[in-house]
Amino acid sequence: MPFLIALIGIAITAYIWMNRVKRGTEIAGELMDAAGDVKNAARRFGFRRRANQHPVEGIDDPKLAIGGLAVAFLEMDDLPTTDARAQMDISMRKHLNLDADTAQEIAILGRWFVEECHGPVQAFPRLAKKLHKMDGASYFDDLMAILNDMTHTSAGGPSTRQTKALSDLARVFRLK
Repeated sequence: MPFLIALIGIAITAYIWMNRVKRGTEIAGELMDAAGDVKNAARRFGFRRRANQHPVEGIDDPKLAIGGLAVAFLEMDDLPTTDARAQMDISMRKHLNLDADTAQEIAILGRWFVEECHGPVQAFPRLAKKLHKMDGASYFDDLMAILNDMTHTSAGGPSTRQTKALSDLARVFRLK
C-alpha cells in the first residue's frame, strides 16, 4: 500500500511539472510574438535602431513620437483600463488620420519606447523634447487633442502625474 501511494505521488508530481514546462513554452512563444510585433511595426515605419543611440533619438516620424507620448500619458494613470486604451486608439486614429492597423502599430512602438525609457515618467519628457525638435509645433494641436480625449474619459480627470506631465509638455513647447 505505501508503495502504491508513493507511485501515485510521483505520477502527480510529474504531471504538475509537465504542465509547468508546457505553460513555460507557451509564455516564451507569446514573448517571441510580442517581439515580432515590435519588429514588424518598426520595419513598417522605417525605424532603425542606431548603435550608441537611444531609440527615442532614432524617431523620424512625429506620429511615432505622439504615439509614444500617448502611451506614456495613459500609463501614468495608476491602472489604465481596456476602455482607456481603446479610447487612446480611437483618438489617435481620429486626430492623426490613421487606419486601425497603423494606429495599433504606433501604439506597440510607443509602448516599446516607454519601456526603453524605463517607464512613462521618464519617457514623457524625452519624447516631448524629441517631438519638439522634429517641428512638433505643427503636430502640437493633434497631440493635445489626443491627450484631452484621454483625460475626459477617465473618471475625475488627469492624475497628479499626468498633470505634471502636461506642465512639462508646456515647458518643452515654451507655452509658459
